[in-house]
Amino acid sequence: MRNFITYEWFTVFTILGIVAITIAKYLNTLRFNDFLSVIGNSKYLKIYSKDQKFIDPFDGFLFLNLAFSGSIFLYFSYSTFISPLAFELVFFLKLFFAVAVIVIIKTLLERLIGSLFEIDSIVDGYLFQKITFLNYSGFILLPANLLLLYTSNYSKIIIIVSFSLICLINLIGFATSFKNYQKIINPNYFYFLLYLCALEIAPYVLLYKVIREYNA
Repeated sequence: MRNFITYEWFTVFTILGIVAITIAKYLNTLRFNDFLSVIGNSKYLKIYSKDQKFIDPFDGFLFLNLAFSGSIFLYFSYSTFISPLAFELVFFLKLFFAVAVIVIIKTLLERLIGSLFEIDSIVDGYLFQKITFLNYSGFILLPANLLLLYTSNYSKIIIIVSFSLICLINLIGFATSFKNYQKIINPNYFYFLLYLCALEIAPYVLLYKVIREYNA
Protein backbone atom coordinates (compact mmCIF):
# COMPACT_ATOMS: atom_id res chain seq x y z
CA MET A 1 0.00 0.00 0.00
CA ARG A 2 1.19 3.50 -0.80
CA ASN A 3 1.08 5.89 2.11
CA PHE A 4 0.01 9.51 1.76
CA ILE A 5 3.46 11.09 1.91
CA THR A 6 4.71 8.82 -0.91
CA TYR A 7 1.76 9.76 -3.07
CA GLU A 8 2.23 13.43 -2.27
CA TRP A 9 5.96 13.66 -2.99
CA PHE A 10 5.81 11.65 -6.21
CA THR A 11 3.02 13.95 -7.39
CA VAL A 12 5.16 17.00 -6.57
CA PHE A 13 8.14 15.65 -8.55
CA THR A 14 5.90 14.70 -11.48
CA ILE A 15 4.51 18.26 -11.55
CA LEU A 16 8.08 19.60 -11.50
CA GLY A 17 8.78 17.48 -14.57
CA ILE A 18 5.73 18.92 -16.34
CA VAL A 19 6.82 22.45 -15.37
CA ALA A 20 10.27 21.78 -16.85
CA ILE A 21 8.70 20.66 -20.15
CA THR A 22 6.46 23.75 -20.16
CA ILE A 23 9.48 26.03 -19.70
CA ALA A 24 11.30 24.27 -22.55
CA LYS A 25 8.30 24.86 -24.81
CA TYR A 26 8.14 28.51 -23.72
CA LEU A 27 11.84 28.99 -24.52
CA ASN A 28 11.47 27.73 -28.10
CA THR A 29 7.99 26.68 -29.23
CA LEU A 30 9.04 25.94 -32.82
CA ARG A 31 11.89 23.71 -31.70
CA PHE A 32 9.61 21.98 -29.20
CA ASN A 33 7.07 21.16 -31.91
CA ASP A 34 9.86 19.79 -34.13
CA PHE A 35 11.17 17.79 -31.18
CA LEU A 36 7.80 16.07 -30.72
CA SER A 37 8.01 14.64 -34.25
CA VAL A 38 11.64 13.44 -33.99
CA ILE A 39 10.61 9.78 -34.16
CA GLY A 40 10.55 8.91 -37.85
CA ASN A 41 11.53 12.42 -38.90
CA SER A 42 15.16 13.55 -39.15
CA LYS A 43 14.25 17.23 -39.53
CA TYR A 44 14.90 18.05 -35.87
CA LEU A 45 18.28 16.31 -35.81
CA LYS A 46 19.46 17.94 -39.04
CA ILE A 47 18.41 21.47 -38.10
CA TYR A 48 19.26 21.75 -34.42
CA SER A 49 22.42 19.66 -34.26
CA LYS A 50 24.17 22.50 -36.11
CA ASP A 51 23.22 25.05 -33.46
CA GLN A 52 23.86 22.99 -30.34
CA LYS A 53 25.63 24.58 -27.39
CA PHE A 54 27.69 23.11 -24.57
CA ILE A 55 24.96 24.22 -22.15
CA ASP A 56 21.59 24.29 -23.89
CA PRO A 57 18.65 25.55 -21.73
CA PHE A 58 16.11 23.79 -23.96
CA ASP A 59 17.76 20.38 -23.59
CA GLY A 60 18.50 21.18 -19.95
CA PHE A 61 14.85 21.53 -18.97
CA LEU A 62 13.86 18.43 -20.94
CA PHE A 63 16.67 16.58 -19.16
CA LEU A 64 15.32 17.79 -15.80
CA ASN A 65 12.02 16.10 -16.61
CA LEU A 66 13.90 12.96 -17.66
CA ALA A 67 15.78 12.87 -14.34
CA PHE A 68 12.62 13.34 -12.25
CA SER A 69 10.51 10.95 -14.30
CA GLY A 70 13.30 8.40 -14.63
CA SER A 71 13.90 8.37 -10.87
CA ILE A 72 10.21 7.81 -10.12
CA PHE A 73 10.01 5.05 -12.73
CA LEU A 74 13.11 3.33 -11.36
CA TYR A 75 11.66 3.52 -7.86
CA PHE A 76 8.40 1.85 -8.92
CA SER A 77 10.18 -0.71 -11.10
CA TYR A 78 12.52 -1.82 -8.33
CA SER A 79 9.67 -1.94 -5.80
CA THR A 80 7.47 -3.95 -8.15
CA PHE A 81 9.89 -6.53 -9.56
CA ILE A 82 12.74 -6.84 -7.06
CA SER A 83 12.00 -5.71 -3.52
CA PRO A 84 9.48 -3.26 -2.01
CA LEU A 85 11.05 0.08 -1.11
CA ALA A 86 9.80 2.09 1.84
CA PHE A 87 9.61 5.69 0.65
CA GLU A 88 12.27 8.00 2.04
CA LEU A 89 12.59 11.50 0.66
CA VAL A 90 16.35 11.61 1.26
CA PHE A 91 16.87 8.33 -0.60
CA PHE A 92 14.71 9.48 -3.51
CA LEU A 93 16.70 12.73 -3.80
CA LYS A 94 19.90 10.66 -3.79
CA LEU A 95 18.44 8.49 -6.55
CA PHE A 96 17.51 11.60 -8.55
CA PHE A 97 21.01 12.98 -8.04
CA ALA A 98 22.59 9.65 -9.07
CA VAL A 99 20.53 9.45 -12.29
CA ALA A 100 21.35 13.05 -13.24
CA VAL A 101 25.06 12.78 -12.36
CA ILE A 102 25.57 9.50 -14.24
CA VAL A 103 24.11 10.92 -17.45
CA ILE A 104 26.01 14.22 -17.10
CA ILE A 105 29.35 12.55 -16.31
CA LYS A 106 28.87 10.13 -19.24
CA THR A 107 28.23 13.06 -21.56
CA LEU A 108 31.23 15.05 -20.31
CA LEU A 109 33.47 12.00 -20.53
CA GLU A 110 32.40 11.34 -24.11
CA ARG A 111 33.07 14.98 -24.99
CA LEU A 112 36.51 14.67 -23.42
CA ILE A 113 37.25 11.53 -25.45
CA GLY A 114 36.13 13.34 -28.60
CA SER A 115 38.45 16.22 -27.80
CA LEU A 116 41.42 13.94 -27.05
CA PHE A 117 41.04 12.08 -30.34
CA GLU A 118 40.19 15.28 -32.24
CA ILE A 119 36.78 14.03 -33.38
CA ASP A 120 34.75 16.71 -31.62
CA SER A 121 32.30 17.25 -34.46
CA ILE A 122 31.50 13.54 -34.74
CA VAL A 123 31.07 13.07 -30.98
CA ASP A 124 29.00 16.25 -30.64
CA GLY A 125 26.63 15.11 -33.38
CA TYR A 126 26.31 11.65 -31.86
CA LEU A 127 25.70 13.03 -28.35
CA PHE A 128 23.05 15.41 -29.63
CA GLN A 129 21.16 12.52 -31.21
CA LYS A 130 21.51 10.35 -28.10
CA ILE A 131 20.42 13.10 -25.69
CA THR A 132 17.47 13.93 -27.95
CA PHE A 133 16.11 10.38 -27.79
CA LEU A 134 16.82 10.14 -24.06
CA ASN A 135 14.84 13.33 -23.44
CA TYR A 136 12.06 11.99 -25.64
CA SER A 137 11.94 8.95 -23.36
CA GLY A 138 11.06 11.31 -20.53
CA PHE A 139 7.79 12.07 -22.34
CA ILE A 140 6.88 8.37 -22.18
CA LEU A 141 7.75 8.17 -18.50
CA LEU A 142 5.42 11.01 -17.50
CA PRO A 143 2.10 9.28 -18.32
CA ALA A 144 3.55 5.95 -17.16
CA ASN A 145 4.35 7.42 -13.75
CA LEU A 146 0.90 8.99 -13.49
CA LEU A 147 -0.65 5.58 -14.13
CA LEU A 148 1.63 3.99 -11.54
CA LEU A 149 0.69 6.67 -9.03
CA TYR A 150 -3.06 6.48 -9.50
CA THR A 151 -3.55 2.78 -10.24
CA SER A 152 -2.31 -0.29 -8.40
CA ASN A 153 -3.70 -3.31 -10.28
CA TYR A 154 -1.66 -3.11 -13.46
CA SER A 155 1.76 -1.90 -12.26
CA LYS A 156 3.72 -4.74 -13.88
CA ILE A 157 2.00 -4.30 -17.24
CA ILE A 158 2.49 -0.52 -17.18
CA ILE A 159 6.20 -0.88 -16.35
CA ILE A 160 6.84 -3.55 -18.99
CA VAL A 161 5.01 -1.65 -21.75
CA SER A 162 6.69 1.65 -20.83
CA PHE A 163 10.13 0.05 -20.63
CA SER A 164 9.59 -1.61 -24.01
CA LEU A 165 8.60 1.72 -25.58
CA ILE A 166 11.66 3.43 -24.10
CA CYS A 167 13.93 0.67 -25.40
CA LEU A 168 12.31 1.00 -28.84
CA ILE A 169 12.75 4.78 -28.87
CA ASN A 170 16.42 4.59 -27.91
CA LEU A 171 16.98 1.69 -30.30
CA ILE A 172 15.67 3.92 -33.09
CA GLY A 173 18.08 6.62 -31.91
CA PHE A 174 20.96 4.15 -31.80
CA ALA A 175 20.12 2.83 -35.28
CA THR A 176 20.00 6.40 -36.58
CA SER A 177 23.44 7.16 -35.14
CA PHE A 178 24.87 3.85 -36.37
CA LYS A 179 23.61 4.56 -39.88
CA ASN A 180 25.03 8.09 -39.87
CA TYR A 181 28.48 7.00 -38.65
CA GLN A 182 28.67 3.50 -40.12
CA LYS A 183 31.67 4.33 -42.34
CA ILE A 184 33.63 5.36 -39.25
CA ILE A 185 32.44 2.47 -37.04
CA ASN A 186 33.10 -0.40 -39.46
CA PRO A 187 36.92 -0.18 -39.47
CA ASN A 188 36.94 0.43 -35.70
CA TYR A 189 34.40 -2.15 -34.60
CA PHE A 190 36.41 -3.39 -31.60
CA TYR A 191 36.67 0.11 -30.14
CA PHE A 192 32.98 0.63 -30.78
CA LEU A 193 32.11 -2.48 -28.76
CA LEU A 194 34.50 -1.36 -26.02
CA TYR A 195 32.74 1.99 -25.92
CA LEU A 196 29.32 0.32 -25.61
CA CYS A 197 30.44 -1.80 -22.67
CA ALA A 198 32.35 0.94 -20.83
CA LEU A 199 30.15 4.00 -21.35
CA GLU A 200 26.70 2.74 -22.31
CA ILE A 201 26.15 -0.39 -20.22
CA ALA A 202 28.44 -0.14 -17.16
CA PRO A 203 26.99 3.13 -15.71
CA TYR A 204 23.46 1.69 -15.57
CA VAL A 205 24.71 -1.54 -13.99
CA LEU A 206 26.43 0.65 -11.39
CA LEU A 207 23.19 2.55 -10.72
CA TYR A 208 21.32 -0.73 -10.22
CA LYS A 209 23.95 -1.94 -7.73
CA VAL A 210 23.75 1.34 -5.79
CA ILE A 211 19.96 0.98 -5.39
CA ARG A 212 20.24 -2.69 -4.43
CA GLU A 213 22.98 -2.16 -1.86
CA TYR A 214 21.05 0.72 -0.29
CA ASN A 215 18.01 -1.50 0.11
CA ALA A 216 20.00 -4.49 1.43
